[in-house]
Amino acid sequence: MDRSRGGAAGPDRSGGAAVSGAVREGVSGAVREGWPAPATGGPAAGAGKPAAIIEARGIVKSFGATPALRGASVVVRRGEILAVMGPSGSGKSTLLHCLAGILTPDEGEVWFDGQRLDTQSEARRSDLRRDRFGFVFQFGQLVPELTAEENVALPLLLGGTRRGPALAEARPWFGRLGLDGLEGRRSGELSGGQAQRVALARGLVARPEVLFADEPTGSLDSVSGELVMRLLTAAAREQGTTVILVTHEARVAAYAGREVIVRDGKVGSLTGATP
Repeated sequence: MDRSRGGAAGPDRSGGAAVSGAVREGVSGAVREGWPAPATGGPAAGAGKPAAIIEARGIVKSFGATPALRGASVVVRRGEILAVMGPSGSGKSTLLHCLAGILTPDEGEVWFDGQRLDTQSEARRSDLRRDRFGFVFQFGQLVPELTAEENVALPLLLGGTRRGPALAEARPWFGRLGLDGLEGRRSGELSGGQAQRVALARGLVARPEVLFADEPTGSLDSVSGELVMRLLTAAAREQGTTVILVTHEARVAAYAGREVIVRDGKVGSLTGATP
């Protein structure tokens, strides 16, 4: 099933739009290097639609004798917030990991920004995940030895930004996400909701082109989960970041602009719906 909702996507990242509302201050973009210019043959934009930034074409993935994806296809357009729903074991997380270049499919193709992603080397895909993708997972996965502000700054540090400027860029996120005063705490000193907001800031601080969120509220109570989703979608729309959100909760998927359903390893579409 593919269900679209109205509403404009966020501004294009190259425009440098000022951040407002829940995200009140601008965040300078990171320099993106090392990825080829778009080539012909990749995903194409339809008339009047944003270009497709990422696409899966008939991907198949098995773990041993157990099939996870059985010819899954999906197109995600630039600036879109897409919810990928489905029951446990349907293949939705495997689909997200293939789209992010964490896994490579056994068959089929994955395209990002006009280039085949699945045929790139692991080193190239790792560079891409560091420089152009952001990630938020169910349990945050903060580095326990680092302070909260160091965790937020980590993508910038890994990308070559010096420690001082990286921390300076990380700190404003604490005010934006209601975390003032927690910059020096370690993960064990944060509540679940606080830790997940730190993880969200880490996923967005480098202004990624695509944010992959795998059950980002799965470990939170309903109030904390609603807060995380409001902040995630507001920040992503302000920055123009494309979001691919995996969830099994309808209330979480409701924050997306469009929903698709994964069942038995395939992405189903509503009759007449277009990506």
